[in-house]
Amino acid sequence: MRSRRLALPLLTACVVLAACGGGGDKKAATTTPTTKVPATSPPPATGDLAPLTGLPQPDAARRARPALVVKIDNAPKGRPQSGINQADVVIVEKVEGHITRLFTIFQTNDSDPVGPVRSARSTDIALVAPLNRPLFAYAGTNAAFQALIDAAPLVNLSPNKAAGDYNRRSGKPQTYNLYSKTSALFARAAPDAKAPPALFTYRGAGVAGAGDAAAGLHVEYQFGGRATKVDYAWDAGSGTWKRSQDGTPFNDEAGVQAAPKNVVVQFVTYKDTGQRDRSGAVVDEAQLIGTGDAWIFTDGKITKGKWSKPTAAAVTAYTDAAGKPVGLTPGVTWVELAPPGAAQSK
Repeated sequence: MRSRRLALPLLTACVVLAACGGGGDKKAATTTPTTKVPATSPPPATGDLAPLTGLPQPDAARRARPALVVKIDNAPKGRPQSGINQADVVIVEKVEGHITRLFTIFQTNDSDPVGPVRSARSTDIALVAPLNRPLFAYAGTNAAFQALIDAAPLVNLSPNKAAGDYNRRSGKPQTYNLYSKTSALFARAAPDAKAPPALFTYRGAGVAGAGDAAAGLHVEYQFGGRATKVDYAWDAGSGTWKRSQDGTPFNDEAGVQAAPKNVVVQFVTYKDTGQRDRSGAVVDEAQLIGTGDAWIFTDGKITKGKWSKPTAAAVTAYTDAAGKPVGLTPGVTWVELAPPGAAQSK
């Protein structure tokens, strides 16, 4: 069995972050946070397995590529998107009000085009910190968050730095029509760029997943009486969790429904950053250092356990009730950064 572990540390340059809450209990746990990001990250995976999926990847050049993060819109006007089914890992973060955005991580696959590309948020700093200085594609941000990005361990590939890699497409409003190509963005990697660390622990071939049988999952991101409603339904034939949003299949631009092998619900507390969007909605930041509840959906089962991340440099551990790592199915994983009490298993 090869091991892969997911790192989701939280650091926002000058902000010390609190610990996070659980699924059924809205009281947040407490830990001692840190504000220091060590100079080194966990080493990349070895062998012929892709570090972010645990799947065989015979192409050594692809295994050695750095991580590429693309911020993809998830508001109704931005859908359907391109690239959501080519990413190795997708992290869903609440950005303002009830709206979520996708922190998509590419390494083994490409998507030409990819988008719509949208702005960065302070939560992103926590997510890029452990990825071995990833390429980071985004479409601007406010001055406060830009200062955090400028200080973060990433390679800035916004249109200000890589204008030739972006284009506007017809058919969507201007805010939602900026696209790029992962092949062009990867071409900007430095010769000494490093592969990302392993992000999850995976089960070996032929090993069944542990936990209780589960038919699916429902998550709601709420604000002011409105909500983004997400559902995953287990499909035994494909061995995947088919994703829907607001009552319709979550399809990409090609009409293919998002259907990851694994879904991780990491219950986190969101902090008011003091920023507001144009409608006056609170701009949130997920608190990712500490401990909290985690639900891991894999192989048609659910394990209700814990996530733990004591420091910014530490890899987030997902463990069962006995404190043992939960083994995922090799393949694509989606992580929902859900507020406490926001999810229900089916």
